[in-house]
Amino acid sequence: MDAVIDKVKEIAIGRDEKKEDAAPAPAAPAANGAPAEKKEKKVKAPKEKKVKEGEAPKYPLEMNPPPEYIPHRIQMFEELKAKYDEECKHQPREPILITLPDGSTKVGTSWETSPMDIAKEISKGLAEKVVIAEVDEVMWDLERPLEKSCNLVLHDFDSPKGKRVFWHSSAHVLGEAAERHYGCHLCIGPPTDEGFFYEMAIEDRAVAQGDYPALESIAQSAIKEKQPFERLIVSKENLLKMFSHNKYKQHIIKDKIPDGTSTTVYRCGPLIDLCVGPHVPHTGRIKSFAVMKNSSSYFLGNAENDSLQRIYGISFPDNKAMKEYKVFLAEAAKRDHRKIGKEQELFFFHELSPGSCFFLPHGARIYNTLQNLMKVEYQKRGFQEVMTPNMYNVKLWEQSGHWQNYQENMFSFDVEKERFGLKPMNCPGHCLMFKLRDRSYRELPLRLADFGVIHRNEFSGSLTGLTRVRRFQQDDAHIFCTVDQIGQEITACFDFLKCVYGIFGFTFKLELSTRPEKYLGDIETWNAAEKKLEDALNAWGGPWELNPADGAFYGPKIDITISDALKRQHQCATIQLDFQLPQRFELEYHTGAEVKENDAEKSQFARPVMIHRAILGSLERMIAILTEHYAGRWPFWLSPRQVAIIPVSKSFDAYAQEVHDKLHAHSFFAETDLSGDTLQKKVRNAQLAQYNFIFIVGAEEAEQRSVNVRNRDDQNKQSRGETIGLDAAIEKLLSLREEKRLVNEM
Repeated sequence: MDAVIDKVKEIAIGRDEKKEDAAPAPAAPAANGAPAEKKEKKVKAPKEKKVKEGEAPKYPLEMNPPPEYIPHRIQMFEELKAKYDEECKHQPREPILITLPDGSTKVGTSWETSPMDIAKEISKGLAEKVVIAEVDEVMWDLERPLEKSCNLVLHDFDSPKGKRVFWHSSAHVLGEAAERHYGCHLCIGPPTDEGFFYEMAIEDRAVAQGDYPALESIAQSAIKEKQPFERLIVSKENLLKMFSHNKYKQHIIKDKIPDGTSTTVYRCGPLIDLCVGPHVPHTGRIKSFAVMKNSSSYFLGNAENDSLQRIYGISFPDNKAMKEYKVFLAEAAKRDHRKIGKEQELFFFHELSPGSCFFLPHGARIYNTLQNLMKVEYQKRGFQEVMTPNMYNVKLWEQSGHWQNYQENMFSFDVEKERFGLKPMNCPGHCLMFKLRDRSYRELPLRLADFGVIHRNEFSGSLTGLTRVRRFQQDDAHIFCTVDQIGQEITACFDFLKCVYGIFGFTFKLELSTRPEKYLGDIETWNAAEKKLEDALNAWGGPWELNPADGAFYGPKIDITISDALKRQHQCATIQLDFQLPQRFELEYHTGAEVKENDAEKSQFARPVMIHRAILGSLERMIAILTEHYAGRWPFWLSPRQVAIIPVSKSFDAYAQEVHDKLHAHSFFAETDLSGDTLQKKVRNAQLAQYNFIFIVGAEEAEQRSVNVRNRDDQNKQSRGETIGLDAAIEKLLSLREEKRLVNEM
């Protein structure tokens, strides 16, 4: 349970929830907080939208009277805040030195000077634009006084850290609106990569799209008031009293916060929430706010817990950014791989096998082409393809450590009184292959590649088209090498991914992910592994970033993030260094060294290092990314519909079939339209189907053994193409496919 609560707390401080599940509309427990006697700060009620005559609103804009827990929390907060402010007055005021990123310094006073004071001293424009501060690598509220000399970084919305804080603060505004509208019990409200959400339990009511205007109206009211975000440290004992009405907050407080310790809460208007922060100075920084969607979920992502409701939102520091975002959403909707997959008959899903894709013939063409691309590169780069079982006795996963760390994500079942599981990854099987016989240093590096089917038990609520599935294949490979070979193998992996991503037209960036909270092995081994990867990244010469505590449980890794046509980021490739599995499977190779009998400190055998490597990652997910990257207009080499052959009349069906057969003989994906439709209708159908080229054949083409070519991407040749000899056209197509050019030109 502690691990689960740790995960929830991580989410609360701004990390995305990775797993969720769909659930029916929930019912929350009744509030049990006693009303407070102290009068709370007045919050202006937003104007209700006018209702047509004779039509009554289904629900009021705000709860009247408000939930009893609101004045109860506020009374406690104000009493504790008064004591805290008094304590701060007695803190020593001493000169401090604030160092900025450019090396310049500012002089301030401890417990008085705030990051906002420094921003104002630099320029008024900066003070208006800055979102959050970073003090000695710790995120810090702009209005919170500095306590000692420090290094100071100021972040605006355009920085990743600034954006996450901005959206975290926006989530609190959404939480305030939800409490005032529904009288709900809030759970968690983190930022995500695309905005923010808040989970809540609502009594006898489900969130509906018709609620969005009311929530936005209350949020705009809170924004207009410029409610300050106030930070307060509160003891565990007082937290339990403050959130006595909310069993979800009680659960987090009891299990996460040790007895006798404290954590922080933040207030904006009537909302007071358990939160480590930090936040923007006040709600007025949020200039544009919108509710986007809602869904159901489970508390802690566990289907055995209460079902909750989740509301998603987006916000920006100006209205222009919101307009641009809505344009982006419209374009993303056009490119949605689920929409294009249906239109082009590439794949589908069925309720009888959730999370497992059915690839139709044209989709299978893309799948196989991607696999063949990797197989050709494997041949060039010294990889050997292998095949491994789909099902193993769990003893294998216990030995590898996956059962202890990954069991909840595996499909397992009993076979003849033994427990078995479908493999969620290939690495333990490859370890068995390495250990099959004695190995020599001369065999290393040994590069094994595997397209085996993998199953992972993802929660049903997290399944999303091809991007999150339960059954998939990877371009998975494992390299067994000596310690001295790590550098050259990592560099070769960089060259491999640069080659493949260059073919697709992707740019990419690298991140080094270090030791996570749950890990196998000893610290010294981890430090050595991280140093090897860091050295390889520095030798590579390109820019890279550090991603602390996000490595795999068995070793550090380099995550490669690509950028698509809409500038969205996708993490696909990974390079992971593993010293643990070779130890757990007792893998070894003969070093070739001669060891004397009395030399006890030397050995003829050594432990190999294992490198986990994927370039495409999941083929299913990569197909989703490519579909949206190209908007369904596939480059010729990858296209499932390369050439459509259209005779101008029935008289030329035979020649059209001859053209088809010649193209088919060269393994092109060509189809002939011999239907009774008009020529214009046939051409339009081929255009909508996104054929790269349309070959029109009539009397002239049949006589000259030629084709009239219309290029999908050349608007000047849509009404009348260029006539070219059939053999010459085939040669040009072969060249276009072989060179894997992105531009659709023969």
